[in-house]
Amino acid sequence: MNPLKAVMQQAVAGMGRESSRITVAAENISNVDTPGYQKKLLSMQPQIGGADAFAAMKETLDETPGERNYQPSHPMADQDGYVTMSNVSLVMEMADMREANRTYEANLNAFQQARSMYSSLLDILRR
Repeated sequence: MNPLKAVMQQAVAGMGRESSRITVAAENISNVDTPGYQKKLLSMQPQIGGADAFAAMKETLDETPGERNYQPSHPMADQDGYVTMSNVSLVMEMADMREANRTYEANLNAFQQARSMYSSLLDILRR
């Protein structure tokens, strides 16, 4: 396989994974104040295959219980008057989103560099 093509494929796969991380973090952030919401997690699933096999992402729910607040007038309160809030940490989600964004940008830069190198190689071969 062409090494530059392999680099571009890896970069595209990386951008796809980071895009999924950004989406999940955005969903978690948007539901940080939703009572009973469980944080979504992404985990890498190993793929069987050669160098062209890319890891798949699996979405699961964090089973950690959220904080319980005493609000007896809330419609989602239990019989004791407590509402279970979401288990999402806004600070952690923002940090994860920022990391995913930076990794996406790094993959994009790798793709652009490989494309530039490929274009330069084609220019040399045309002469």
